[in-house]
Amino acid sequence: MLKKQKINGIHWIDGVGLSDKDIVKTLEKYKIHELDLEACLEGNQRARVDKYDDYTFVVYHYPKYNRATKVYELNEFNMFLSKDFLITFREFPFSRINKVFENYWEKKVSWESKKLKISTGYILYEITQAMLEKMFNMIKNIKLDIKNLEKKVFEKWNSSLVKEIMIKKRNIVVLKHMFKPQVALLKQLEHIVNELYAWEMEVYFEDLEDKLDQILSDIDILAEYIDSVEDAFKAMIDIKTNFVLKVLAIFSAFLLPLTLITSFYWMNIELPTWTTPDFVYILLLWSVAIMFMVYLFLKKTGKF
Repeated sequence: MLKKQKINGIHWIDGVGLSDKDIVKTLEKYKIHELDLEACLEGNQRARVDKYDDYTFVVYHYPKYNRATKVYELNEFNMFLSKDFLITFREFPFSRINKVFENYWEKKVSWESKKLKISTGYILYEITQAMLEKMFNMIKNIKLDIKNLEKKVFEKWNSSLVKEIMIKKRNIVVLKHMFKPQVALLKQLEHIVNELYAWEMEVYFEDLEDKLDQILSDIDILAEYIDSVEDAFKAMIDIKTNFVLKVLAIFSAFLLPLTLITSFYWMNIELPTWTTPDFVYILLLWSVAIMFMVYLFLKKTGKF
């Protein structure tokens, strides 16, 4: 899908899920460097800012949640910025950016009639802010998911929780690796936009940097939170394992004497009391007594 609009001489082109042919066709009249065109077509580029005389090429990375696998996937934003145009490409739709586009489209006539000052730098700020605001909601949802996971660990925990914990840990690591490089990217971009618009955008991009720092701080807190849940899960597993081993030890104390004695009586030799009918009951009483003594020993030593 390709959308275009022009406001006060500024062109904004927004493409979602375009084919390579459509991307090339869209960019051919803007004299884009072949390396940037290649980077845009290949995808999965690192977060970067490349400045040229006529434009600046920007690559953002933001997460896209896959409901089927419950993991976050890379959603790459390729942007071409100059004073006269802003071109944005992405693989997946983003409702918040669509709202920004629609907002400019709906107010286009009033802005042009009033000759309000609109810049590609400010549109870029609104796009970036929409992405960061989405991240705050995403972090809030992750925190709620971890809280629910924590309840499961202490209430109805089972082996399937291992997969859930590992998925949450993977998602947090992905988010951290996705956003950490963009701290330096925003600083570079702030400097470029400030030069382009005579430092009019400084306050706006400082706001974006503060929000990104907050997001990274929240991600670090989430990482600590999921680690604590994992530690609690491991502790619960250890407690259950120890309990099972203690029960097995008591049963072993009951069965081992029986096994030892009966192994002798299976031999073709005469042994004391082997013809006594009540011997089996005496043997069972011995086994119960030994089992009870093992239980008392574990209880007294605090191991049961």
